[in-house]
Amino acid sequence: MTPPVSPSLGPPPWRLLLLLWAAALVLALAGLGNLPLRDWDEGIVARVALEIANRGLPQGLLPTIWGHDYLNKPPGLHWLIAAVIACWHQLSGAPASALPPEWVVRLVPAVLSTLVVPLGGLVQWQLRPSQRTAALATAAILLTLLPVMRQGRLAMLDGAQLSAMALLWWALLRSRSAKRAWPSGALAGLAGSSLLLLKAPILLPALLAGGLGLAFDPTPGPRRWRWLLAGLALGLVPGLAWHAYHGLMRGQQALWLWGGDGVGRVLLDAGEGSSLGWRVPVLKVLEGGWPWLPLWPISVVMAWRQRHRAWGRWCLVLQAVMAASILPLRTQLPWYSHPLWLPFALLCAVPLADLLCPRGARGGVLRRLPWFWMVLGGVLLAAWTVANLPGQAALAPYRWLPLPAGVGLLGGGWLLLRPMESRRRQGLLLLTSGWWLSLLLLATSPLWNWELNERWSVLPAAALAAGERPPVYMDGDAAERPSLRWYAQREVLRLPDDQDAGIPGPFDLIRQASDPPARILLPKGSLCRLEVVGDQNWQRWHCAQPGHSAAPPP
Repeated sequence: MTPPVSPSLGPPPWRLLLLLWAAALVLALAGLGNLPLRDWDEGIVARVALEIANRGLPQGLLPTIWGHDYLNKPPGLHWLIAAVIACWHQLSGAPASALPPEWVVRLVPAVLSTLVVPLGGLVQWQLRPSQRTAALATAAILLTLLPVMRQGRLAMLDGAQLSAMALLWWALLRSRSAKRAWPSGALAGLAGSSLLLLKAPILLPALLAGGLGLAFDPTPGPRRWRWLLAGLALGLVPGLAWHAYHGLMRGQQALWLWGGDGVGRVLLDAGEGSSLGWRVPVLKVLEGGWPWLPLWPISVVMAWRQRHRAWGRWCLVLQAVMAASILPLRTQLPWYSHPLWLPFALLCAVPLADLLCPRGARGGVLRRLPWFWMVLGGVLLAAWTVANLPGQAALAPYRWLPLPAGVGLLGGGWLLLRPMESRRRQGLLLLTSGWWLSLLLLATSPLWNWELNERWSVLPAAALAAGERPPVYMDGDAAERPSLRWYAQREVLRLPDDQDAGIPGPFDLIRQASDPPARILLPKGSLCRLEVVGDQNWQRWHCAQPGHSAAPPP
């Protein structure tokens, strides 16, 4: 073994990083079960996890959905959710057929997503050794980014994926100064295995970004590279082993996870919501980067000027590689931009920490930034005033949301302009705390999972479709919602578009009374009678071909 290639770092600010992690846990868990599961992909993740919980291991090593092979994503997160579901069934005494509450399904993804807060601070600690403020600023930014908080609360893979990426990059950075390179390589490999068991293709750009960062770094020598790669290969064994087992048991179907439904789909197929192309992730960063977004252009310029140092070199490489892996995708869904937030925080933390420096050490634009935050805080306070005016009853559930953020931005910006460093630290704390408190109010409100308000609720239709009934059909895209199937605890089929396509045997039809009758195209010869009218004018019709027990519709 070669000796350490760089001086040993001092201990990171563990207590403060753990305090910020605790604040992230509060955001992640508050009101976690107050809203139903949504489309996409909570209904799918929940169903796959439930089937794993019901089947147990080793059968659950190969995931299924509604009894069919599940080939969309590896089951790493689904296994953990399944374990929590199984524990809930045992502790609650609920029957095996009972659906777990939403907080049970979301618990593991929410907790795992919070790990990016301390891990992001540790990555910055490696890039800027012994600079406590920069490490804490990175964790604070990740704590208060709306997309990081909200996406992490959902029963989806993106929050855990971001934490695994942070662990991967921290381990690679740590290998530069560790006495032995292979343990850090093994830790990086385990993080890579986590990515292989979450969204396998994302490992390629994440590992490429970290590898390029090390390659451009002058510290690792050839011998350390060999030990690092040996540890990395060892750590990747669990993830690669599952994919090998998956391929052995399912043959060519297993390739669909990588090609047809993985890289191939997102690179070649412009799916729903992708008409704006590369503009989708750009817009998501512009929407979700507040209040730190004005720091990003300043930080990019700073990183370019410091490209010969570890922080500038690594941040530019991480940001460029992750952007280059996301922007060209033809399928652009809002959560595909999630890997951009860790490089964003690593960049923006340094100018944020510089705001605490003496006035002469700050650049001109950076020195004026607190004025911008004060104006933004004033706008939010004005919005809060309008929301509390008489006649604004529709805004009642949300009227308090802008107040803490507005006070934090206005008061924090003013304190950041003070000459005393202690006042500026108080200002940064007030700004961050105010924004965090507004996020907490959002998490406990009915607004945080706002996609639920963009489409009709599946709960009334699911109540009519549930139970031991004949096949259940719905018209058009209404039958394509995984959350509907989750709450109905059964498959809901799509009504054939061709009227001449027969449906063997009797079936049930779920529809809303407000739908125009011409929209429902029943298979030719079907006779239907109305059975039940549920909430929100949902109806269940029992239909059959002539000769079966069904009366003609009125």
